[in-house]
Amino acid sequence: MVNKRIFVAGHRGMVGSAIVRQLSQCDNVEIITRTRNELDLLNQQAVNDFFANERIDEVYLAAAKVGGIHANNTYPADFIYENLIMECNIIHAAHSNDVQHLLFLGSSCIYPKLAEQPMTEAALLTGTLEETNEPYAIAKIAGIKLCESYNRQYGRDYRSVMPTNLYGENDNFHPDNSHVIPALMRRFHEAKLNNDKEVVVWGTGTPMREFLFVDDMAAASIHVMELDNETYQANTQPMLSHINVGTGVDCTIREMAETMAKVVGFKGDVAFDSTKPDGTPRKLMDVSRLADLGWRYSVNLEDGLTHTYQWFLANQNNFRK
Repeated sequence: MVNKRIFVAGHRGMVGSAIVRQLSQCDNVEIITRTRNELDLLNQQAVNDFFANERIDEVYLAAAKVGGIHANNTYPADFIYENLIMECNIIHAAHSNDVQHLLFLGSSCIYPKLAEQPMTEAALLTGTLEETNEPYAIAKIAGIKLCESYNRQYGRDYRSVMPTNLYGENDNFHPDNSHVIPALMRRFHEAKLNNDKEVVVWGTGTPMREFLFVDDMAAASIHVMELDNETYQANTQPMLSHINVGTGVDCTIREMAETMAKVVGFKGDVAFDSTKPDGTPRKLMDVSRLADLGWRYSVNLEDGLTHTYQWFLANQNNFRK
């Protein structure tokens, strides 16, 4: 049997690397990857040439410029420009080179700031976005609409999954430009080493968040990609094609921070700086559509944090300072 050639864009990132780990266990699969030095995804000609030469069968579009509240606030132009260009280049080049199957990975930030909870796929474009990550969210919404448009106009099978807040191996643990879990994990770890009496967390601690271990996200992505077209079409609509991926369970930032302190072994106090922004009050995904398609998460928050911290300890010398 001829191997299926699968291009994982963003294979060094947290989600892309998890997808590669799981695809590598499949038979009759040839995983195609390129580093940033080998293929600049912002270069349209380079991306076109890559697809023309590599005879790709499927694409997992996990490449993205990502970051937490601080990074989104500081670099909004970078976030909207780079994500838009990467999506446009890859999706169009895939179509131009007759790639029929593509999975686009978005983000739960596509939904309105005050969307009814839990957020269903139908909440898209029904209200104002969260200000701190609006440029990134708009880029991700554009990615969904790109996939829908190529499906409608050209009969492609380009699918989209919208994960909740992710964490796990190969996350970005930069002290300023990372998401809340890796940022706090590093902060609690360093506080433990320094015997600090207190760790201060941004915000009031009251916002509710849903967290998904990245290996679960990879499993869900592959599950959605491998659904037969009849099953997939029966659970989506031409103008509502994206599928939420999450646990359907949330907790407060305070509860997450206290669990983090337990996992890391920090014995001091956890304080909250209410002068810093909270972001969206609550973000919980309605994952009933994915459940109807036969998938449910398997790793709870404490177990996922424990696995992630073990990976952090083994790899911390490689992190950017």
